[in-house]
Amino acid sequence: MADTVEDKIKNYRTAPFDARFPNTNQTRNCFQNYLDFHRCNKALSSKDQDVAPCDWYKRVYKSLCPMSWVQKWDEQVESGSFPGKI
Repeated sequence: MADTVEDKIKNYRTAPFDARFPNTNQTRNCFQNYLDFHRCNKALSSKDQDVAPCDWYKRVYKSLCPMSWVQKWDEQVESGSFPGKI
């Protein structure tokens, strides 16, 4: 009965409720999941571990965030001008 992380990610449909962001406005939730994805990738990559668990954050931010924001943030990460701490 215990689901594995891979099964949960595969069956994922939309972002689940997050008690840290109880309000209707999900902008901070979007941004936090974007940061968490990149932090997770950075942490696991530096330890030469599989980054598959990080896909959860990616699916959540892709569900919540407008793609124009994600594209802008990706450009900022590449150029080194992203405002968040990754």
